[in-house]
Amino acid sequence: MKKRVTGIGGIFFKTKDPDKTKEWYKNHLGLNTDNYGCTFWWQDENGNKCSTQWSPFDADTNYFSPSEKEFMVNYRVENLEELLKVLKEEGVTIVGEMQTYDYGKFGWILDPDGNKIELWEPVDEAFL
Repeated sequence: MKKRVTGIGGIFFKTKDPDKTKEWYKNHLGLNTDNYGCTFWWQDENGNKCSTQWSPFDADTNYFSPSEKEFMVNYRVENLEELLKVLKEEGVTIVGEMQTYDYGKFGWILDPDGNKIELWEPVDEAFL
């Protein structure tokens, strides 16, 4: 099997007021925020352009379900379809069905502590 996780794709967390939170981080920490939060651009070991997303979500979001946690981490992966098959064989809980968009494929799993983890096979070029 190829490399599984290649980097952190995003940090997502719940807050009572996402707009106020984005404004605070913009004003006090200099994050270049937009409707989704802030995108950090970087290059991988091969010089490819990559991104990591920082996003506050509304406190009542269901996006992190079935996890009860206040956060979710998104990991960048290679070959999501193959990885989901392997994880299922290894007994990992898969949440929902894989989804495909022009900016990548997404799948979700639960870790042993009940944290929902988002797996993303990115198409970074879609953002450039």
